Amino acid sequence: MTTGVLSTAVLCGRQALAATVLDEQEPQALKLGYKADSSRVDQQKYPNHKPSQTCANCQLYQGDAASAAGGCVLFGDKSVAAKGWCSAWEQG
Repeated sequence: MTTGVLSTAVLCGRQALAATVLDEQEPQALKLGYKADSSRVDQQKYPNHKPSQTCANCQLYQGDAASAAGGCVLFGDKSVAAKGWCSAWEQG
């Protein structure tokens, strides 16, 4: 029974980790101009931003294309919105 309890704890831990969503006000997010919705990016501050650029089509995104959110190599254990954007966007 100990194995079952351990497996449950590991799975719950993974789910909790995946549920940690990056807040736009976190220091790294602010530094990179992260927005959870690419349509809200300040075009004057980031003139190279294109509406078609999103986290989901960025080379750094680690989520599934169909997911609402996924990991990003820049934000550690935090998930980013698939429709989000930051200034480190790279064609995926």
